[in-house]
Amino acid sequence: MDDEPAYSQLLEEIHRRYGFDFRDYARSSLRRRLVNAMHDEQLPDLRALRELVARSPEAMERLLRALTVNVTSMFRDPEMYLGFRNEVVPTLRSYPFTRIWHAGCSTGEEVYSLAIVLHEEGLYDRCRIYATDMNEFVLRAATEAVYPLPVLEAHAEDYRLAGGTAALSDYYGSRYGYGIVHHWLRRNIVFAHHNLVTDGSFNEFHVILCRNVMIYFNRRLQDRVHGLLFGSLRRFGTLVLGLKESLVGTVHERDYDAVDPRLKLYRRRA
Repeated sequence: MDDEPAYSQLLEEIHRRYGFDFRDYARSSLRRRLVNAMHDEQLPDLRALRELVARSPEAMERLLRALTVNVTSMFRDPEMYLGFRNEVVPTLRSYPFTRIWHAGCSTGEEVYSLAIVLHEEGLYDRCRIYATDMNEFVLRAATEAVYPLPVLEAHAEDYRLAGGTAALSDYYGSRYGYGIVHHWLRRNIVFAHHNLVTDGSFNEFHVILCRNVMIYFNRRLQDRVHGLLFGSLRRFGTLVLGLKESLVGTVHERDYDAVDPRLKLYRRRA
């Protein structure tokens, strides 16, 4: 994987032909995923991978799944959800209607976790969650809201640690070894395609969650995305980042007050 010209040519081909821009992704992690993709396709080098992608949209869909990291779970980082209940929900109670953007939603487990919190806090009926991702495959999975039952059951304790007031199993039905999120919990969620790298703002939001996405970007792309998030967040709106992410050193570091810096909860200044 020391063929830098072939690496750059592959990324340029993906961008030119399909519109997905990975050129400013952190190279070390992207290279590892490309190696795995080459092995899966049984190809000898990056040039062969580029040629396959150029002629096969199906191969591009497989590569997109390999290149986009989709690590997620119900109530991932439960302490964040508890902090959201305690620090953000009181502010949301003052709004007649709340618009929330969950950027990089992956297969949807964290979106439904947020919906559960809002339901238990009596706010869900006056909220709309816009959940977006660049990967159509994971968006389909998120919309279907069908997950292996053992996976859901494994996160019952995370739900409790997140301040859950019922049982996680109250929010899904079970059939043939799968859990299906109840329809009433899905009704105020809009899943849509959106690419943080290339697309612009599409609304003004009271809350934006963009968790564990920018750790895969280089600094230039991080600054671009932070500008997009800042421009999409209304005054005094809340920004939620991943626990390993930070506003420190970004172009908008001084435009937020820390609600809870440990949990990466920030409020946009006036």
